[in-house]
Amino acid sequence: MDLDRTRVYLARHGEVVNPGVYNGHTDVDITETGIRQMEQLRDRLKEKNLAAVYSSDLLRTKRGAQIIAQPHGLGPESFREFREMDFGRWQGLSYAEVMAQYPSDIPQWMNDLENFRIPGGESVLDMGNRAIPKLRELIERHRGQEFALVCHGALNRVILAEALHLPFAHLLRIEQDYGCLNIIGYSPSWTVVKLVNG
Repeated sequence: MDLDRTRVYLARHGEVVNPGVYNGHTDVDITETGIRQMEQLRDRLKEKNLAAVYSSDLLRTKRGAQIIAQPHGLGPESFREFREMDFGRWQGLSYAEVMAQYPSDIPQWMNDLENFRIPGGESVLDMGNRAIPKLRELIERHRGQEFALVCHGALNRVILAEALHLPFAHLLRIEQDYGCLNIIGYSPSWTVVKLVNG
């Protein structure tokens, strides 16, 4: 690998116990299926020379990070900056429930995905502003190395969009399934996205 290039294995956590709702900062666990998804990812990454494994400070990503770290003898480190988007008054609700209770919210959000701040929560831009600087810090810490980062659907989309120089308004064009893997190479002058939603 290029001595200056840092490779990030960016994963989404496994299936959660309450799929289909906006969990956001709510701390929920993963299912047995979610554990198997992370074990498959562990097996896929076990031969990689990981220097570190990171996650958000929420249980669903911390459990995934612990599973991935096992073959490497690493103790995962978690950061609040990598939390899922704060969905405010949507948290714990499904799309249909948000539409029924707050019918103007989602149309406003879709009209200005980057800047619309969900009442009681944050905007996509807010999420990017807290997470991307922490990611850059870790990239510099591990220049020329590889590390894994277990995060969340919305946040992963922000990280991928930033790497691709894609406007945040187009985030929903990127899919992020439970237990998926993305691979991004960061060098001082260039970023290459090698895999999305693998």
